[in-house]
Amino acid sequence: MSNPKFSLHGKKIAFSGATGVLGTSMSLYLAKEGAEVLILGRTPAKVDDLVKEIQSIGGTASGYICDVTDEKSVESAYSSIEKDHGYIDILINAAGGNMPGAVITPDKTLKDLELDSLRKVMDLNYLGTAIPSKVLFPLMLKNGKGNIINISSMAASRPMTRVMGYASAKAAIDNLTKFLCVELCAKHGSSFRVNAIAPGFFLTEQNRALLTETDGSLTGRGNQIMSHTPMARFGNPEDLHGTLHWLCADASEFVTGTIVAVDGGFSAYSGV
Repeated sequence: MSNPKFSLHGKKIAFSGATGVLGTSMSLYLAKEGAEVLILGRTPAKVDDLVKEIQSIGGTASGYICDVTDEKSVESAYSSIEKDHGYIDILINAAGGNMPGAVITPDKTLKDLELDSLRKVMDLNYLGTAIPSKVLFPLMLKNGKGNIINISSMAASRPMTRVMGYASAKAAIDNLTKFLCVELCAKHGSSFRVNAIAPGFFLTEQNRALLTETDGSLTGRGNQIMSHTPMARFGNPEDLHGTLHWLCADASEFVTGTIVAVDGGFSAYSGV
């Protein structure tokens, strides 16, 4: 008999940013494990396609259209989720991304940074996590317990070259994760916890051109990353499933305020 503390069966999981490469993989995995996945996204076609894909494998899913950087939009989703489900067990904040204007490439300097792009990156990554956490938290209070899982990045702890906006925003996610850990336990009790997963380098549509050439070989930056990754490969979406499962399950009920690296050893390598 399997350990019930690892079961995800019947858990109601609200999931923002679920329609991206990593989010889709994680959503499908959670559904296969018996969770009920509530997809939050701003593009109706993408949300609908993911819900149908989950249902096609026998999973349970529903979709809610909202912009996670807009409080009123998320409040509208809250009302629909409350009506349909009453409460949630888990919130996964995976909405995020970068913009070219918030990147300082080798041929540019700080003066070329586009502040409007920087604001948008901060809004998407930071407010896109803070707003759903604030607005949807009462759905956890209705359940008497709750679990927030944020998606950070290795760029948060190591301010890497080029990705100024993204790295700064993810550093804010790490800080927010630890802040909310203390805040929720202090005011609502030990049944509420907050953690984050910090992926290393995974090939997505956003970074593929930075890391690989059109023929699939590595760019200079890609080679540099490989030389600092003991496992010498990029992550596959499936590499996140085990950590995600553990953090969603009751098996990790004494874990809060933690940033879990899933990076093939990148954060352990000093280069010496």
